[in-house]
Amino acid sequence: MNDAGAAVSLLQGASAAAAEVFRSILTRGPISRIDIARLTGLSQAAVTKAVAPLIGAGLVSNQLESQRDGQPGRPANPLMIVADALVFVGIKVNADEIVGVATDLTTSILASDRRPLHSTKLDVVVDAIEATTTTLVDTLGGRAERICAVAVTVSGDVDAHSGVVRESAIMGWTDVPLAKILTGRLDRDVLVENDVRALTIGEHWFGVGVGTASFAIVTIGRGIGSGLHVNGEVVEGAYGVAGEIGHLPLTSPDRICPCGRRGCVEAVAGTPAIVAEVSRGHGRELSIDEVLDLAHRGDSVAVRTFEQAATVIGTAIATLVNLAGPELVIIGGEAVSDFDLFEAHLRAAFAEHAFGAAGRCRIVTRPHTFEDWARGAAASAVRRLVENRI
Repeated sequence: MNDAGAAVSLLQGASAAAAEVFRSILTRGPISRIDIARLTGLSQAAVTKAVAPLIGAGLVSNQLESQRDGQPGRPANPLMIVADALVFVGIKVNADEIVGVATDLTTSILASDRRPLHSTKLDVVVDAIEATTTTLVDTLGGRAERICAVAVTVSGDVDAHSGVVRESAIMGWTDVPLAKILTGRLDRDVLVENDVRALTIGEHWFGVGVGTASFAIVTIGRGIGSGLHVNGEVVEGAYGVAGEIGHLPLTSPDRICPCGRRGCVEAVAGTPAIVAEVSRGHGRELSIDEVLDLAHRGDSVAVRTFEQAATVIGTAIATLVNLAGPELVIIGGEAVSDFDLFEAHLRAAFAEHAFGAAGRCRIVTRPHTFEDWARGAAASAVRRLVENRI
């Protein structure tokens, strides 16, 4: 067993307390043993016991300069993750391209690859994922020996425990055992996760979620997705579906969603729905770039369509906030670059429907590149390893 294999085995066999200590160092480090004890509620002796094998396995280092912890004569030796001890591959599957990254334990990118998809047929997508993984492995060179998992994210209803894509309207898939197929093809451990939930995991562990009790991510683009982080944990739901505001039935039943259901938010507010509505209004097929140009130039049809989309999204966010009570909603996705077309009506609808103190929830935008989505995939693999889920 190589060093990476030994490190993975150590984490897989770690107690709940040891896993929590490692997670604290990973997400909060550099951090002293005393601060870890405060965060976890463990005794300092228990922390020291948990840390020793992590240092021995090369996962944690205590080689930082000693600092005083406020108690005379007692220097604190901050602990930090040895980030490149393990490597993860994260892959985001879009309808028209594959984006892959290789990251270290902190999801810092070591290598990346993007390639177009000319079809959403399963065999085409699997071939592209294999090609991207091979490119990343070749780019990593000797560091590829430290790869311990590949994580793939897809839009839709994904059973992360079985690795089955139960339904993805964007990809046109139903009940696809993607993890099993890819594990056989790549000869590596493969995890499959919903893309927005993975993005939320990345923010939870390595972004805004560190030190934030509760937040939600809402993504606007081809689809309308959301992920929830409540009371320190990402909400997955009993069946792997939670926070799907894109499929709240908040619009007219004559609007048919790509998922096949009627009245979904996405049937009005997703990019394809917006493009189709403006195209109908002008009597010809338009591209998204043409629609955006029309809206920015004040075209009445385009402006009205974006206002309608913004209103239903704002209502959906208010519904989410009323139910889950996050302190912050982060709006991301490919359409966030044109948020000016949504903002006023979205915020107005949110203010109208948010109940009581829920209206104090902050709504901010945060652009996410597709590499960020792939980093989210890698983060989901990191979390599963640390929390003994692999």
